[in-house]
Amino acid sequence: MTNVGQFEFILLLIVLIIGLELGARKLRLPPAAALVLGGIAIALLPGVPVIGIDPDLVLIIFLPPLLLTGAYFSVWKAFRANLAGILQLAVGGVLFTTLAVAVTAHWFLPAMPWAICFALGAIVAPPDAVAAKAVLKRVQLPERITTLLEGESLLNDASSLVLYRFAAAAALTGTFSLFQATVAFGVLAFGGLALGAIIGWVWIAILRKVRDRVLSITLMLLLPWAAYIGGERLGVSGVITTVVAGLMLGWRQHEVFTADERLRSTAVWEVLVFVLESLVFVLIGASLNEILQRHGGTAWINGAVLRPVGGIILAVLVSRFIWIFCAEGVAVLWAPRAHRPSLGSFFSFVSVMGWCGMRGVVSLAIVLAIPEEMPQRDILQIATFAIILVTVLGQGTTLGAVIRLSGIGRQSEEQDPHLSIAMARALIARVQQKAIEKVAYSEDGRLIHGRLLEQYTYRADVADRFSREQKTLKNDRNAHYQALLTTIAAGRTELLRLHREGLVHDTVLHQLEHDLDLQQMMAEGALA
Repeated sequence: MTNVGQFEFILLLIVLIIGLELGARKLRLPPAAALVLGGIAIALLPGVPVIGIDPDLVLIIFLPPLLLTGAYFSVWKAFRANLAGILQLAVGGVLFTTLAVAVTAHWFLPAMPWAICFALGAIVAPPDAVAAKAVLKRVQLPERITTLLEGESLLNDASSLVLYRFAAAAALTGTFSLFQATVAFGVLAFGGLALGAIIGWVWIAILRKVRDRVLSITLMLLLPWAAYIGGERLGVSGVITTVVAGLMLGWRQHEVFTADERLRSTAVWEVLVFVLESLVFVLIGASLNEILQRHGGTAWINGAVLRPVGGIILAVLVSRFIWIFCAEGVAVLWAPRAHRPSLGSFFSFVSVMGWCGMRGVVSLAIVLAIPEEMPQRDILQIATFAIILVTVLGQGTTLGAVIRLSGIGRQSEEQDPHLSIAMARALIARVQQKAIEKVAYSEDGRLIHGRLLEQYTYRADVADRFSREQKTLKNDRNAHYQALLTTIAAGRTELLRLHREGLVHDTVLHQLEHDLDLQQMMAEGALA
């Protein structure tokens, strides 16, 4: 296929992605599940072209922005407070799963070299919180579980990728030194931490100087690739470099970006990440099609691959439960008796955390990047695709039910120490009222900002009352914002009429429409 043909095919895939996303929302499926099924369906269609994917290009295109977006939106305080648990999952859990999968793969396929078995284990070891996000945002979980899952998905990518590279190098060269691998791991990890901090600091300094939204958004889009490529070129972990830079920028974003820059950059970033995530999942189809054509159809899978892959899938699922049960059990026994959870809470935690083991984007990006000369490459890809399919469809579609049956969502509501949205809004509104009171009068005591004083006093009173009587006043509040949306729609209709009749210049149209958009976002956000 020519380069033009490949580009046209990718555009067609993006159109199909939109349809699959809409179908997933209609059927209330995790989007990743619909994309995986869609990719497989594409692979089985006759006449579908085979896309030659450059392995080195896959990682550098897809991985950096997906890593940075997770780090950028992480809650730093909760991340730091749960760092020990995150590392236990992201490093210990990945090592344990890698070992379990490697042993299982070698048991079913004795001819497969140990280095290849460990490479497979490293590829499928890291769970992906991106695949669970669509389910998790519809249920309420304790902050600790949410933080552990999000933190694990950030750091396990680094440990799994480093393990994979050592195993792949051993498979290709036939040599391996544990001492050299340990030293190299230390250099990769600590070098990535240092370089990520430096790049993050430099980017923050530059963004503070740049006060142009187009340039600011462009710089933000460049950051993941600058961090990843910089880390790889300097011989440290590009993954850790990217994550650390993303954490730093996310922590300081409220100081660095103006409101306009933040709104627009978030919208651009959401579109980019959506397209990249979706393409990675759908590319399963292209790769699967290539493998099937090379081996003459599905008979090869049924005869030589089905039984080993089934065993590997079981090892992936069971090893996560075993590790979480043992690690959390040790932590509970180590804690003072007064702080230990009940037996029911312990098993609820293990059940939910163990079932949140969906594999996704990172495993896909790594397996698509396997060099063509790697022995047993096709089996590695088939096994990875099968694990992603089973975990996304099986765990992804039932995770919400598991959370509800465990009762852990109800526990989070009872134990949540944070203010509700209504309470936080009431406090902010009261502070804004006090701020306007200080500047509402001139030095001679004359009221000069009466309208603002009246508006913010009314807003503070209503927010305070709503925070105390939320259930009673919810219908009144919704009616208020529905009426506000009606006035915004009327204003937008009139603005468009004026523009179409040539009475308003395009510049005026865009400015006033921007104002109406902000009002509409505020009203729709209040109704959400």
